[in-house]
Amino acid sequence: MSLNNKLLKLSFLSLLSFFSISSFAEISEQRKQELSHLLKHDCGSCHGMTLKGGLGPSLLPETLKLKPDELLFITILEGRPGTPMPPWKAQLSEADANWIIKLLRQGPQ
Repeated sequence: MSLNNKLLKLSFLSLLSFFSISSFAEISEQRKQELSHLLKHDCGSCHGMTLKGGLGPSLLPETLKLKPDELLFITILEGRPGTPMPPWKAQLSEADANWIIKLLRQGPQ
């Protein structure tokens, strides 16, 4: 198992222990608008403005369907070591990450 896979697995297990019902807290409409903007502009800068892929992979529902929410949650908050995907935990709460995952699963609006 490579170092990156070990780090990802360790991050996954660490965050899973903190992944609680509180991370599903409701967020305000204003925050949802901010997160939608972040998804389009910040995530879109690497994943493509339509999230069909670019420097980063596609984030469309059909691409993500086999990826568990927990993996997406960890990837959003912790980033992906050895790739350009940065951690967003300084800017996003657990509730924010979960809402973004929900939005990604719904597809483009």
